[in-house]
Amino acid sequence: MTKKYFGTDGIRGPVNQEKINGEMFFKFGLAAGTFFKNQKKTKQTAIIAKDTRLSGYTLEPALVSGLASAGMHVFTLGPLPTNGLAMLTKSMKANMGIMITASHNPYHDNGLKLFGPDGLKLSDKIEKKIETLIDQKTITQLSKPKVLGRVKRLENGTDEYIKILRKNFPRNFSLKGLKIVIDCANGASYKSGPTLLKILGAKVIATGIKPNGLNINYKCGSTFPKKIQAVVKKYKAHLGISLDGDGDRVIMSDEKGNIIDGDQIIAALAKRWKNKKMLRGGVIGTLMSNYGLEKFFKRNKIRFLRADVGDRYVKEKMKKNKFNLGGEQSGHIILGKFATTGDGLLVALEILFSLRKGKKASKFFNVFKQTPQILENVEVKDKNIIDNINCKKAIKFASKIINGKGRLLVRKSGTESKIRIMIESNNKKLNKRCIDIIKRTIK
Repeated sequence: MTKKYFGTDGIRGPVNQEKINGEMFFKFGLAAGTFFKNQKKTKQTAIIAKDTRLSGYTLEPALVSGLASAGMHVFTLGPLPTNGLAMLTKSMKANMGIMITASHNPYHDNGLKLFGPDGLKLSDKIEKKIETLIDQKTITQLSKPKVLGRVKRLENGTDEYIKILRKNFPRNFSLKGLKIVIDCANGASYKSGPTLLKILGAKVIATGIKPNGLNINYKCGSTFPKKIQAVVKKYKAHLGISLDGDGDRVIMSDEKGNIIDGDQIIAALAKRWKNKKMLRGGVIGTLMSNYGLEKFFKRNKIRFLRADVGDRYVKEKMKKNKFNLGGEQSGHIILGKFATTGDGLLVALEILFSLRKGKKASKFFNVFKQTPQILENVEVKDKNIIDNINCKKAIKFASKIINGKGRLLVRKSGTESKIRIMIESNNKKLNKRCIDIIKRTIK
């Protein structure tokens, strides 16, 4: 289903260009508010959270204005992780939740992630309906003065989010005696992450907790794991937790400084959950999941299915197949028993709960050998270039020479103007050759 504004994970792009500006955010708010208001005749509520980007100060008021103009009551929460918003949308019985974020992207990008009353990301079908409303005349959707929405700021969002997270674990769950490093990427988790770990009794070394509006994800967080690796080694910590800008991804470091990606985290959790008879159905990965992970699940007789890239598609496939664990190599991991979307802090707590009896992180992780994998991002002006006949020929040729020896995937980024190329096999020279063939053709 081709969409005009929404990508694989909401709406995202450069600030003050095309779709990410005050005028468009007013239209997004008005259209989304109109859609949900039309589900019932009474006034309804929307809650808004955001990450720490400077542009949030210009985009949030426009979004609020659009929602209130549609007749929606609005509650704003300030900086909060994406899953915190999803959880509170459900617990507050709001009709919709909107997260203002560009996730792991640099500060000069921003965007939106929309959630329904069940705390789930909106389906392609609903996003398409909202897009139709965005392109309609504004005047047709504006509410009469008497029924405009009201707006209120809530200051307890972080506290409520922490309470919900803690309820998923026994009351006596303690991290006393553990030294934990957490990198909050100068993003939405900069308050909730360190606060929760300290409440549970851990000695916390926190970094990436001084957002200035411009330093989100800059040489820190899950897209820059060297930072957490270095800090864990420096302080001889038991575990390192590295989140992204909106807190829905997590990459870790064991006590030796080894980087643990999403595939290794998923494998370790699946193995534990199966042994504890907590795993339901199997595991959902994506087209990007490492081939070594697939072989690990096969050896351990755990069902494994691949979804399209994007945690929304992972969740949809989990729901369809009644699985309770899924995620991506990038660190988007959904614990279906506890949450409706990825939550880096929640995943970290589940890992820490697994290590509570003194087991070392290096023993818990690294349960399978990863197949060598190369990921290349090629910046382009038009992502449709891969539909060009020459690009198709190059991809077909590269696929032919890797066939039987590995796996190749070429796709358009759902969030940036990039073509993403992934190749994996044990033949590193062959991997490089295939990548070069495709890159040369694109360029």
